[in-house]
Order: sequence, then structure tokens, then C-alpha cells
Amino acid sequence: MVNYVKNLAEFEALMKLSETKIVVIDFTATWCPPCKKIGPFFESLATKYTGVEFVKVDVDDAADVSAKCSITCMPTFQVYKNGVKIDELQGASEAKLTELVTKNM
Repeated sequence: MVNYVKNLAEFEALMKLSETKIVVIDFTATWCPPCKKIGPFFESLATKYTGVEFVKVDVDDAADVSAKCSITCMPTFQVYKNGVKIDELQGASEAKLTELVTKNM
């Protein structure tokens, strides 16, 4: 199961985790049709790539986190390592999302 980051404190804790493993964040919204389409696929990646931490951020519930990460559209996927964003994908492409994860592992 993929957990949700609900506030900046949880995001900061996640950045500490990114010192030991890659973190992939799905910035999503309940009202976003492309987000709903790709959401189950994103969650399936978490079971396939167990060495990567997959989490979600609901941009409405955690507006502080989405603002900090400069999210302008959904879905947006960001990859973090050592507390720094190293890659990003905007849009709901399963192939591009898989590529994003595998090239940053």
C-alpha cells in the first residue's frame, strides 16, 4: 500500500528517508480524471520496485507540500534522492512513469 504525505512535517521526514533510498511522489487530486487512471498503476509499481519508496500527496489536502514542490498540474511525479528533486514527470503515461522510476533507481 502506498501512503499519503499529509503535511510538511511528514514531507521533511520523507526527505530524510531519501538519504537511504529513492523516493517517488505522486502529486494527485481526487477530482483529477488522469490521476484516477494512473493511480492504480503507480501503486502497482510499489510492489514491483520494493527498493524504492512510493508515496502520494493529495494537492488539496496537503497544499503546503504541493506549494513547496512547485506543483502546477496533476498528476505530477517527482523523484527525490538525498533530499533533492532529481527528476520529474507531468502527465499520466504508464510507459514514461515506468521509465522515470527505472532510470533513477
